[in-house]
Amino acid sequence: MTTEAEGVDAATATVFLVSGGTGHTCEALFTAAMAQFPSQSVHVQRYYKLRDTDAVARVVRMAARHRAVILHTLVDPQTRRVLDQTSLELQVQAVDLLGPTISALADHFGSPPIGRPGLLYELAREQFERIEAVDYTLAHDDGQRIDELSQADVVLVGVSRVSKSVTCFYLAMRGLRAGNVPLTPPIRIPEELDRLPPDRVIGLTMQPARLVAIRRQRLERIHGDQHTDYVDLRAVARELHEAERQFALRNWTCIDVSYKATEEVAAEIVTRLRPPPEAR
Repeated sequence: MTTEAEGVDAATATVFLVSGGTGHTCEALFTAAMAQFPSQSVHVQRYYKLRDTDAVARVVRMAARHRAVILHTLVDPQTRRVLDQTSLELQVQAVDLLGPTISALADHFGSPPIGRPGLLYELAREQFERIEAVDYTLAHDDGQRIDELSQADVVLVGVSRVSKSVTCFYLAMRGLRAGNVPLTPPIRIPEELDRLPPDRVIGLTMQPARLVAIRRQRLERIHGDQHTDYVDLRAVARELHEAERQFALRNWTCIDVSYKATEEVAAEIVTRLRPPPEAR
């Protein structure tokens, strides 16, 4: 963002904030420093996402005309060099807010910085995406708010106790908004799922004997009846067969999670949703 300094009172100091990224770091450091000058009147001009050396040189020339001080967080070597050289030629005071810290760390680590702008914003964005994904997954667990599944990155479908919920939360920690829908006998696929693109729905299944063992453990914990179709091997086998048939009819990916760790299942789903470049 750029604002002109025309008409600014002579007693008002002008500061140019310059960044190759979003300017969040530059803004935060400037704000912290200005807290030490509460009565000072300041006109601030912001020049963010500067990746071109010619644009950087133009900003320095404008700073010279307005007798401004430049505070910058440029990390790209070329734009930094142009700013330093042009500032020296035009006698503009320019302060590198990150340079001394980066140089000290590079010396200490014995390795050069990668010099890519906007990394702090990328890290923050990833963190916010994970938070939003977890919130979404909590709100859309176990078939809740099924009418909003069009907003999901992926929807897991399967019979009871095939690890749908826990897998969704692993996916949410990877930044994916994951919902899940349980299928109970007699198995009918909700029409909301049929409206989703097939590549965004993944069915989870399990070997009948393994699923019966897991369900029996659950019934033991809640002191439930052990003599129901819920844990009857033949009934469970029919239940799984019908679910898999429905998956195949809709061309949904089906993953057998019988003896896989949740992390492994989540990683497989992420790979299917975000294939590596060579597989695209």
